Amino acid sequence: MKMSFVLALAAGLASPLAFSQAQPAAPKSKTALVADLISRMTLDEKIGQLRLISIGPEMPIAQLADEIAAGRVGGTFNSVNRPDNRRLQDAAMKSRLKIPMFYAYDVIHGHRTTFPIGLGLASSWDLGAVDVMARTAAREASADSIDMTFAPMVDIARDPRWGRTSEGFGEDPYLVSEIAKAAVKGFQGGTLPVPAGRIMTAVKHFALYGAVEGGRDYNTVDMSPMRMYQDYLPPYRAAIDAGSGGVMVALNSINGVPATSNTWLMQDLLRKDWGFKGVAVSDHGAIIELIRHGVARDEREAAKLAINNGIDLSMADSVYLKELPGLVKSGEVSMKAIDNAVREVLGAKYDMGLFRDPYLRIGVAKDDPPDLNADSRLSRPAAREVARKSMVLLENRNRTLPLARSAAIALVGPLADAPIDMLGSWSAAGYSKNAVTLRAGLNAAVAKDGKGRVIYARGANITNDEGVVKYLNFLNWDTPEVTQDPRPPAEMIAEAVKAAQQADVVVAAVGEARGMSHESSSRTSLDLPQSQRDLITALKATGKPLVLVLMNGRPLALVREQQEADAILETWYTGTEGGNAIADVLYGDYNPAGKLPISFPRSVGQIPTYYNHPRLGRPFTEGKPGNYTSQYYEEITGPLYPFGYGLSYTDFTLSDVTLSSPTMARNGKVEATVTVKNTGQRAGETVVQLYIQDVAASVVRPVKELRDFRKVMLQPGEERQVRFTVDEDKLKFFNAQLRRVAEPGRFNVQIGFDSQSVREQGFELLQ
Repeated sequence: MKMSFVLALAAGLASPLAFSQAQPAAPKSKTALVADLISRMTLDEKIGQLRLISIGPEMPIAQLADEIAAGRVGGTFNSVNRPDNRRLQDAAMKSRLKIPMFYAYDVIHGHRTTFPIGLGLASSWDLGAVDVMARTAAREASADSIDMTFAPMVDIARDPRWGRTSEGFGEDPYLVSEIAKAAVKGFQGGTLPVPAGRIMTAVKHFALYGAVEGGRDYNTVDMSPMRMYQDYLPPYRAAIDAGSGGVMVALNSINGVPATSNTWLMQDLLRKDWGFKGVAVSDHGAIIELIRHGVARDEREAAKLAINNGIDLSMADSVYLKELPGLVKSGEVSMKAIDNAVREVLGAKYDMGLFRDPYLRIGVAKDDPPDLNADSRLSRPAAREVARKSMVLLENRNRTLPLARSAAIALVGPLADAPIDMLGSWSAAGYSKNAVTLRAGLNAAVAKDGKGRVIYARGANITNDEGVVKYLNFLNWDTPEVTQDPRPPAEMIAEAVKAAQQADVVVAAVGEARGMSHESSSRTSLDLPQSQRDLITALKATGKPLVLVLMNGRPLALVREQQEADAILETWYTGTEGGNAIADVLYGDYNPAGKLPISFPRSVGQIPTYYNHPRLGRPFTEGKPGNYTSQYYEEITGPLYPFGYGLSYTDFTLSDVTLSSPTMARNGKVEATVTVKNTGQRAGETVVQLYIQDVAASVVRPVKELRDFRKVMLQPGEERQVRFTVDEDKLKFFNAQLRRVAEPGRFNVQIGFDSQSVREQGFELLQ
């Protein structure tokens, strides 16, 4: 039966599309639309646009809808629900000016489908894999009505005590910058407005958050301008140049001034020097924290400092709502400052495509998924492929890996069957019940082959420190994540030893619960918890080949484990398909090709350990006495595993470097060529890395700097020439006057499979 015209009309008016269709077509000019709206807005409506609110006990959805209808809220975060967000957008369409809402979320390394954490993605050295993650996450988040992500996180991290090391891409400015560009393009796409199926990015944390003192979250940063410009700022600039629509402002202070009130950072650098035209979002509660920093006397002064500094969106606090009307009335805040902030917020909404269709990503009710966590909503093949690329083989003595198909495997360790930990920190809308654990992955592989068997024993808890367990579960108060086996440690180890004795090889899944590498999860030690170290020692004593599968969100100090294990596979946190991907690598269905994006120190006392450190007047030289050189005399100098390091199931050789010319003219170039050969028995990939050393400059320069890389797949016996173009831009650096220059003189080109093992050839940059 056909619906009557009246009924059809009524249904249409009740639908979200009716609101969107009632909207006039957005003019071609963003400037004209925004200017027109600002001219018609009251002060209260303007301030409302600057508020970014989360649904919660303090703001139930019904109250929030009323606030939106009154024009007092501009956007929400952490609402990942189409019906809820539709209700809120309906409220916005009832407001006087019908300015659409937008919805933001921390989509960091996947959405419904969880991909490897940032360090894992960076370990792939594969920008295509980063793009796959970002495009997939954007498509899934868009389908859940999300318009913006607080990502990518591009903070350079050289102190792994910092828990948020897990969220980023490592220690190197060049590698992180390249990943930042790929992530922005993957999330947003290449056009504006951002189309349906893509979401806007807000690069974070601007700026220098990864350099907090002592690796302690939220701590201060004190840094020379030259180091800022050379090492820490480039990834943010790369993301902005790639088109990121927003930035999230950091919680830390910089040289005595909090980022939230740092005029040099937000105005001189970001807006004027870099030309950023997007929206600046405060971090959670950061404006009111200006009082705790000690730069604002009260909420009124905090609001004044933030708005005058260009903080457009106030996340999760009420100071703008409470204080800005009075500050404008008194003349302490100009209407121009308010209008500037509103202009950026409205401009971002325009670029999200919301003025053309407020329901662009919300859709209609009939299309809402009946089960948000349904397996059919996941992108498992992509997650599995990217996870395989993210793993780094650190040790493989006596070809312990790959495992034989017929082998009996003793699978032990607290992370062998831990679905929530597979997802890692900041796993967005990832659902632990959808995660494939290592136990499930190995069992599936054994069942498929009809060979071998898996003997499981937990063996140990993540830690026996009750205080640590209490802390971690407090961070996840709604659903405690760390569950303890109540048995005595000796009984658990005995069970694991018994399993090992029945097996051909032992696979021990050890590392950190995901909450140990997260926001507010700074550590004073990089060792494995003692409960796990005791387990490893007992397993080693069985005499069976021992494979350690690491799951962690930071570099760990593994000197003892390196000595005890026959093979070590760094998997980080591999995501939804992690168990299957790890099984693929363990059995040799996939040849690991990952390379470390961050150095592994031998102990916490070596921090910071990073490959591109400044040159010294008294450097330690391996093989020579250490007296009166820069070193720690208690242990070997240098990292346990250097930046760029990673093994394969096959072997590669590298020829000497050949340069096209011994000199380079200004604006010229030199071609650097090497021949890579697979001398092993398996097909495999490796990453050929190009480093540049500036031999003598006007300021102290790093010992070397990554400037390019190539990922190469070779069949057994195959060889291939790899060419790099070295131009003047690859030689440039920030001098003492903060000018980016290339100074004439000698440069060494270093090419290798990691930052330490390189072949070198030099040339002269002419005057």
